[in-house]
Amino acid sequence: MRTVGVEEELILVDPDTGEPRAVSGAVLALTPGSGLEQELQLEQLEVATRPSSAMSELSGEIKRWRAEAARRAAKVGAVPVALATSPLPVHPSLTSSKRYRWMREEFALTAQEQLTCGCHIHVSVESDEEGVGVLDRIRPWLAPLMALSGNSPFWQGRDTGYSSYRSRVWGRWPSAGPVEIFGSAERYRQQVRAMLDTGALLDEGMIYFDARLSRHYPTVEVRVADVCLEAEDTVLLAMLVRALVETAADEWRAGQPPDPAGIGLLRLALWRAGRSGLDAHLVQPLLWTPAPAQTVLRSLLDHAREALDEAGDLESAEGHLAELLERGSGARRQREVFKRTGALRAVVKDCATRTVAQS
Repeated sequence: MRTVGVEEELILVDPDTGEPRAVSGAVLALTPGSGLEQELQLEQLEVATRPSSAMSELSGEIKRWRAEAARRAAKVGAVPVALATSPLPVHPSLTSSKRYRWMREEFALTAQEQLTCGCHIHVSVESDEEGVGVLDRIRPWLAPLMALSGNSPFWQGRDTGYSSYRSRVWGRWPSAGPVEIFGSAERYRQQVRAMLDTGALLDEGMIYFDARLSRHYPTVEVRVADVCLEAEDTVLLAMLVRALVETAADEWRAGQPPDPAGIGLLRLALWRAGRSGLDAHLVQPLLWTPAPAQTVLRSLLDHAREALDEAGDLESAEGHLAELLERGSGARRQREVFKRTGALRAVVKDCATRTVAQS
């Protein structure tokens, strides 16, 4: 059974006003070596689970770390919230480190405005060759993952019209987005070296592909999703990613070629996923034509059905996907709260409650 680990980025906010607070340094100073991590902006905090093979264990880890982040943030008068962008206007405060200062100087406004929170899913692979075989074959299915995780409809106090506006902001980084077919681990490494040789990137950590080989672990790291508002949506995302990795690895071993879609087509599918989320049409993988979001998400589940069944996750994935399609993602909930209250502050407070509601 492949193991799965999850990294979630959270925004730290004032519990009364809902405004982001630049206090991650203070949180980490209180509990050094605690397992929480600093991010690009001081208004952010990252939590990470241990690798797990059982989804029930992973679910418990996600909820435990959300609760732990809340407990520690409370000591400095803040609340962590699983939002992929801040609904309220914010001027982020860059974390003071040599790395992040270099990024601020090199990328200017792109770095200064980059207060976005994603969810990264790590799935174990047996080798870099298998990992690249997986990367080549999961490319068509990354856009639906973005759609089901959409949790960033607001930006600087305005409704953007997008389900995942984080994806638009994140796409400003020159190394972010979909990738070509590599064909081998050596060609993957050659591409990474060529990108670094341009001098435009500081190091390999800035290879921001939607899915990549992890630098530190024997895993494929899928990075396309918004951080999910509901912890159980993160678990569904992890189930689907693991099943997609297993399915792709089987196809690679069998010599089945990857879909030849070019980067331009993948970008259009990703744009549509970020724009529409679960509330309108998406682009159907492999056919590359419009289809209702429910049709596309169920196609994803069908594509990975055998792997889900072998892992014992099929019934749970089917049930949770049906629930998610019925109630909508975090973006829909945020808009519903705003429509009811007319206050973005109320949106943040509601989402702060939901972040740790199941802990």
